[in-house]
This record gives sequence, C-alpha cells and structure tokens, in this order.
Amino acid sequence: MEHNADYLLPDEVQTLPGLFWKRVARTPDRIAYRFFDTITEQWQDITWKAMADKVSLWVGALAEEHLKPGERVALMLPNGPNWTCFDLAAQTLGLVTVPLFANDRPENIAYILEETQSKVLLCPGLAYWNDLEPVLDRLTHIQKIITLDYCKPQEQESRIVCCDSWLDNRSSAMPKQYPTDSDLLATIVFTSGTTGPPKGVMLSHRNILENCLAGHLAVPVRNNDIFLSFLPLSHMLERTVGYYLPMMAGAMVAYARSISTIAEDLTIIKPTVLISVPRIFERIYSGIHIKLAKSSWVSRILFNLAVACGWKAFCVRQKRMFFHPLLLIKPLIHRTVARKIQQKLGGRLRVIISGGAPLAHEIARLFLGLDLPLVQGYGLTETSPVVSVNRLDTNDPESVGPPLPGIEVSVKDTGELLVRGSCVMLGYWQNENATQAVIDEQGWLHTGDKAVLKDGYIYITGRLKEILVLTNSEKVPPADLELAISLDPLFDQVMIIGENRPYLTMLGVVQPERWQELCAEHGLSAEANLLAHEKLVEIALARVEQRLKPFPGFMKLKQLRLITEPWTVENGLLTPTLKMKREAIAEHYHDLIDEMYQ
Repeated sequence: MEHNADYLLPDEVQTLPGLFWKRVARTPDRIAYRFFDTITEQWQDITWKAMADKVSLWVGALAEEHLKPGERVALMLPNGPNWTCFDLAAQTLGLVTVPLFANDRPENIAYILEETQSKVLLCPGLAYWNDLEPVLDRLTHIQKIITLDYCKPQEQESRIVCCDSWLDNRSSAMPKQYPTDSDLLATIVFTSGTTGPPKGVMLSHRNILENCLAGHLAVPVRNNDIFLSFLPLSHMLERTVGYYLPMMAGAMVAYARSISTIAEDLTIIKPTVLISVPRIFERIYSGIHIKLAKSSWVSRILFNLAVACGWKAFCVRQKRMFFHPLLLIKPLIHRTVARKIQQKLGGRLRVIISGGAPLAHEIARLFLGLDLPLVQGYGLTETSPVVSVNRLDTNDPESVGPPLPGIEVSVKDTGELLVRGSCVMLGYWQNENATQAVIDEQGWLHTGDKAVLKDGYIYITGRLKEILVLTNSEKVPPADLELAISLDPLFDQVMIIGENRPYLTMLGVVQPERWQELCAEHGLSAEANLLAHEKLVEIALARVEQRLKPFPGFMKLKQLRLITEPWTVENGLLTPTLKMKREAIAEHYHDLIDEMYQ
C-alpha cells in the first residue's frame, strides 16, 4: 500500500463524526472542498478548519430541535458543502441520516420520510417545492422543513424555515462530545425499488469506515488527490468512496456544478480520481463514435490505431504479453490522438472507478486503449457498498476484480454470489423478514447476482431474477443483450422483452442526433410517427442483429419499436440510480409491445 502519513484509521476515529473532527485536528489548513459559488460565480475553496466552523453552526441549530440520539433526519440536496455540513452535524449529535435523491418522485420521498419517521428534512427550496407540496399532508412525523433558498409563508406551512434564519446566531464552538460506538446505526439508505417499494438499508459507522479502509488498501488514495463529485451523495458508492474515503486520506473533493457541466468542470478542476456509474462512460463512448462517424477516414484510422496501440501497451503493463510491434509507433499516436482526449477529461486522471452496474468490455477497452486508468468494481448498498475492485496493476476489465481485503465471497450451486464481512449491513429497516431472506445464519449476504470465481477474480454473469423465460422454455439474460445493443450509438436506452412470449422483441429509445441523421439518409423527416416506418425499423433491426451475432441463435430479435421520449426518473421509468423499472416501462408501452406479438 502506498504510504500516506495523513491517513486516519477506523480504530482511531471509531465513528463518522470522529473521522471528521479528527481530520480537522490533523490538517486544519488543508483544502477540504471546492465548489462553485452561484452568487460570485467563482470557484471557492473551504479548509477543514472552515468546515468545522460551518458544521458547528449546523450542530447548534439541530440541537435546538431537541431530538434524541438514534432519531432520523433526512436531506434531499444536490452535492455540495451543505449536504456534508448537515450530515456531519447530525452524526455529531448521534442522529441517523436518511439521504433522499433530489430527483426522486414525491410519492417515493413521502414513503421514505414516513417509513423512517424522520423529524427534520433539509431541501433546496423553490426548485423542488411544487413537487413536494402535494405530499406534505402525508408527512405526519416531520417537525421542521429547512429550505436553502425559499420559504413558504408561515401561515400556510408553519413547519418551514429558511436555512439562513435557522442557522442565525448559533455558536461555532467545536463540539466536545460525539458518538464513539462504531456499531451504532449511522444511516438508512433506501434501495432503488426497481420491483416494489424500496427497502431501507441500515448501515453502521463500522460498516462504512472499514469499507473505506478496505477500498484504500485495494486502490490507495493520496493526500494530494482531487476527486470530482457528481454522482449523487445519496448513492452509497459516491458517499463511501467519494466523501468519507477522501476525508480519511486527507484528499480534496470538488463538487461539479451539474451533470450538464461535467465536461467543462473536468477541464477546470483537473481531478486525479473520478468515480462514476457506466451510464456516463457509455455516453462518452457514444459521443466519440458519433463524432468519428462524421470524421474523415484518416481520422478514423488514426483513432482506431491509437486505441489498438494503447491496448497492447496496457497488456504489456499487465504482464499479459512481452512486446508487440504497435508499441513502436505508440508515442507518436499517443500525442496526436489519446492525449487530446485525456486533456478533455482534465489531463491528470490517476484512477477512474466504474461501479453500480456492468460496464461493457468494449467501453473499458476503449478507455484503457486511450491510456485512461479505468478499473471496474462491484458492490451493493447492502455492502456499504464496495465488495470488489480491480487493482491498477492487476486489472482484468472483463471482471469486477478480487474482493477487498477482509471480505469473503463464495458462489452457491445456483451460481449466486454470497458476501460476508464487516461491510454487510445491519439489516433492512423495520423489515425482519426481508433481512432474513438475504442474510443467512452464517452471516452470508445473498446478493441475487450470478457470478463465477476464477483465480481470485469475480466475474458477474447476470441476475438470478432478471432472466426471461420464453414459451419454448429457453432462458435469456436480458441485461447481456441490452448491454451489447446499447453500444450502437443509435440507441440511447434499450429494453428486451420476452417473458412468457414466443420470441424476443425490443423497445429502443433513439439518440436524437443519430435518429435525425438516419432519417435524413433516407429522405425522411425525423418525426415521431416515423418510428414505426417499415424501412427504418428494418434498418434498426439489422443493426441490432450485428450486435447480437456472438449470442446463441434463439437470442435473436424478431421485432422492435423505436421511441423518441427518453426514460427518466421524472416520468417514473427509471429509478434515481438510473436503473430501468422494467414493469413500469412494460406497462407504459403496453400497446406497442402487444403490437409486436400480434
């Protein structure tokens, strides 16, 4: 492990508030966070000492709510210092934080707040108020709603207070006490709820802190690293790896302004560590190929040559081969192609971590071929969340890497991956039956994912429950097919259908620019009513067939329907973590699906 004298160990800090206050004492003058101030329209830095002063104000304000240790408080904010301040203040007082996705549906938010009996809610204000107002009458346990930028008139909703007035005149003295029992409940994080109501995952301070340490032992974090934070902090991957782990290591976190500004923020912040779900990498991959399609044949040859050279160099570094003639021209190709793309990602990336969902091998190969240090990992909210990750010097992009130190894995006869260790959750909130269904008497967590273990590496092969059974009894893993098809830039989102049906079909959301180009090629206007145009459907089906060539013959598609409206969290077709709600999509497009089977 790389030496980092500033690193704080779990036994030393014991709890999450202990981690923060000891970090303040260890490196008070080092920059903790960087954020974009919308008032001054400038990037601002905050030291650990300045963060301590801010957190102390929030501690004082929360203490005035007279809550008991163990009671729940919720926050629904975009990433930024206020998210961190509220979380750390609540933890300092022994409260349990319940993070909410800022883009979640009001019904989901109301369900989680009532399920946890949360007493305080922190939310942005006017930008979210119209969505929340219809469910306010269902929030019977909330005693205070704090808004950052807007207050409803008191006579209409007495529980609402503006953050500035709520924090006003509070003491900024550093708290003398905070919880020290590492087995206490720290947070309740609700799963995405792709099938049925979400479940609240209970995680202790020990769960999270030991997962941070194990992650650091696998992929060391340096005290001079800069993280760019854009995955929601309500997602445990970002919270553990992009928030608490940098705090342990004394590294800096910069908050991206928004998803839409990530491209610019990368060039401004120039991060050394980037954490993301595959969706972001898929979009980069698609964008590159859309641009290549418009480029000259010379540019396409140079690009493909650069990726080929970079991939061979990666294989040599990984000791999978000793030499290849392409390595002789790599320095020249690297300067003309790969370096330009690296600069667009800031030019200083030391490690890129992909997790939360499977990443297509073609995408990983492209990034690695461009000398971008991408490693894939695996985890679940129920495991705090990281189970495994590839190491930089032993990176198999087809796997999700070996388990983290201290984590045991096993595979059942059914192929299901089991996990055991300090990362495994305490259980599901007020749902003992669901807890017993996934954690057995030996402490093994049943992940629901199918996997193969080979030479210490984990290879995820699918989901136990995400199998389509056709009427001819053939079994099809839809995610594998969807991953292959989504590599075609024409398709932005894909869902395979076939459960209890005679053959496979597909719904595909088209990428707007590529759709317009396809229509123009055939002299047609890119109107929605052309999505069922026989010629265009035939062309799209042929493209899909190309992507599915490696699969068995019974996994071919007989029909598809093209869609222009994207599936989003707002229209109820994606979870807040951007996973498809298959049942909701099937119901929404019921008529289109029936058409394909007539």
